[in-house]
Amino acid sequence: MLTEQDYKNGQILLIDKPLQWTSFQVVNKLRWLIRKNFGIKKIKVGHAGTLDPLASGLLIICTGKYTKRIQEFQGQIKEYTGTITLGATTPSYDLESEVDKEFSIDHISETMIQEATLQFTGEIEQYPPVFSALKKDGKRLYEYARKGEEVEIAARKIKIDAFEITRIELPEIDFRVVCGKGTYIRSLAHDFGKALNSGGHLSALRRTKIGVFSVTDAMSPEIFENQLQTQIETI
Repeated sequence: MLTEQDYKNGQILLIDKPLQWTSFQVVNKLRWLIRKNFGIKKIKVGHAGTLDPLASGLLIICTGKYTKRIQEFQGQIKEYTGTITLGATTPSYDLESEVDKEFSIDHISETMIQEATLQFTGEIEQYPPVFSALKKDGKRLYEYARKGEEVEIAARKIKIDAFEITRIELPEIDFRVVCGKGTYIRSLAHDFGKALNSGGHLSALRRTKIGVFSVTDAMSPEIFENQLQTQIETI
């Protein structure tokens, strides 16, 4: 049973982030629950790697002194599963924005799809999405994008250790990706569509692993709340 001091000394909490929640909302919720249940004014809580609202899955939450370890976890290898929808693009490269262009998928074969994955394994250069929280000249990229302002984005070197196609039912393809820090799966979906002489966008995403941590060991914010409440009631 964890005490107030345990949380202050540092805990690693594995949370399965629900769809539509921001990573910031998860942190705020857990911080509020810990403060409320122990009757304390301050407790440090942070997450080790943002998940978009339209993605679900593993979020590592650090409390107390363990917030100093956030950078360590951010640099670890991550695994994702998800769905790319071919034949259409969106400005955000996912379902956050509406489809802006449509393309034919009649020429795309299963062989083409499997062969295209080879272009995206190993060390590659990737352009981050314009709808991202990266900063340029002191502003977030999405701030420029939402105003319709064009901005030059530099490519970044990333590493993809595995890119596996797990289901093909056009226009949808399911995948599993194992990748290093700084990889944008939305950009991968967009670039994958291009590689097939078509278009593509990310239509589902779930983070399944960060380093040795797995989403199978994670709990929902609601379960965490129930566990805390049960713990308080038994003290």
